[in-house]
Amino acid sequence: MALLVEGIGQLVTNDPALGEGPLGLIRDAAVVVEGDAVAWVGPRAALRGNAADSRWDAGGRAVLPGFVESHSHLVFAGERAEEFAARMAGRRYEAGGIRTTIAAPRAASDGELSANVRRLAREYLASGTTTVEVKSGYGQTVRDEERSLRVAREHTAEATLLAAHVVPPEFAGRADDYVRLVVEEMVPACAPRARWIDVFCEVGAFDGDQSRAVLEAGLAAGLGVRVHAGQLTEGPGIRLGGELGAASVDHVCHATEEDVEALAASSTVATLLPAADFSTRNKYPDARRLLEAGVMVALGADCNPGTSYTTSLPFVIALAVRELRMTPDE
Repeated sequence: MALLVEGIGQLVTNDPALGEGPLGLIRDAAVVVEGDAVAWVGPRAALRGNAADSRWDAGGRAVLPGFVESHSHLVFAGERAEEFAARMAGRRYEAGGIRTTIAAPRAASDGELSANVRRLAREYLASGTTTVEVKSGYGQTVRDEERSLRVAREHTAEATLLAAHVVPPEFAGRADDYVRLVVEEMVPACAPRARWIDVFCEVGAFDGDQSRAVLEAGLAAGLGVRVHAGQLTEGPGIRLGGELGAASVDHVCHATEEDVEALAASSTVATLLPAADFSTRNKYPDARRLLEAGVMVALGADCNPGTSYTTSLPFVIALAVRELRMTPDE
């Protein structure tokens, strides 16, 4: 089945060879979709003799590829409104706040967790996001991490095991014991339901050696690597991600010159999450510094119940332009 979309005022192709500027912009454009693939794009006047099965008139609207959300925490229950109010009153954000979102997911049913993911995924879609990565990380037992991933996979193929989010309360003061549980039991049990492994390498969460142990266990189980790093302080996480060939290191608000050089020399993407910094009154990442050093930069909404309760990538783009000094085209 072929669909012709015509009447497009502006078409973003993301290919400079196809149109104007870095976005490859085509005006008065058309798109032909065959099955689940884009078969043709170009000026409407260049389309000759297309026998589409159906047509849709965009009415002069802009058409662009769907946004990709590469960092979200949608498998949760409960809420953390009091924490937000406390931050607005001057309390500093710390990694340990994540612990307040552990009891509710453990007590919730699979159906309740899935309904919440479904609701938020629909919100993402309504603002133009067509692919969403979803992390576990609020269960932090073998059973709850596995079922969090099972719930995530009902809605996306991009499921990430983030058992090493923080040290759960029952392991207080025993971070190494919890890392051992993650490496020896959680990764083997959960890897079949995940595509990625992630860790929060940060003061108040996991140090460099602990993070390395978790990520290397994920790699050995066939998972791709992602890293939360540099949100609150400088640390080893950014360089560790580059060393292990991570798809991305996320946050990157605090980065040394060595960190930036390591990212620029690698294929690892720096995923910036300015809505979280907006919500926590944290330092924004220096996007211009990263871009000018040759680092590939992406943006994410980081939807979660405590520090970035938004599914709007258009809002994130607005923050990136206003606060991170990225251009609209970037």
